[in-house]
Amino acid sequence: MNIVLLEPEMPANTGNIGRTCVATGTRLHLIGPLGFQINDKQIKRAGLDYWPHLDVTVYDSFPDFLEKHPECQGKLYMATTKARRAYMDVQFPEDAWIMFGKESAGIPEEILVENEPSCIRIPMLPDIRSLNLSNSAAIVLYEALRQNGFSQMQREGQLHRLKW
Repeated sequence: MNIVLLEPEMPANTGNIGRTCVATGTRLHLIGPLGFQINDKQIKRAGLDYWPHLDVTVYDSFPDFLEKHPECQGKLYMATTKARRAYMDVQFPEDAWIMFGKESAGIPEEILVENEPSCIRIPMLPDIRSLNLSNSAAIVLYEALRQNGFSQMQREGQLHRLKW
């Protein structure tokens, strides 16, 4: 799986998403301009000690990202509150690319209009503008992973001091 963040603004959200990516074996793609420095202490704080294990790539722009990843064509899903279809109505392939826009504005409408069939939304009450970016990324990513059987992920845990 791949998570793509278009012009993220908040380092704490990016750090949280990075931690989720490490926990799930997901690649993180950051498309600039970024609203922070990649070595920002808030990213590292939110990502805890997982950040060095993150598979992350930074791109100059959306066209730069598309040029470097032509394989995402037909597998790139754009999460937006403006979409007509919900994320759980999509069958995600194992190598899906799930894109989220910046916190203040989302994915630009010019990009959405060109990719309407791949736009997905998380259902919520009508008076709510949006969910937190890191929560949204986790919700959609885990649905995509669930649909694909949580491949290579540990599905059960163990107690530390006691036994079940």
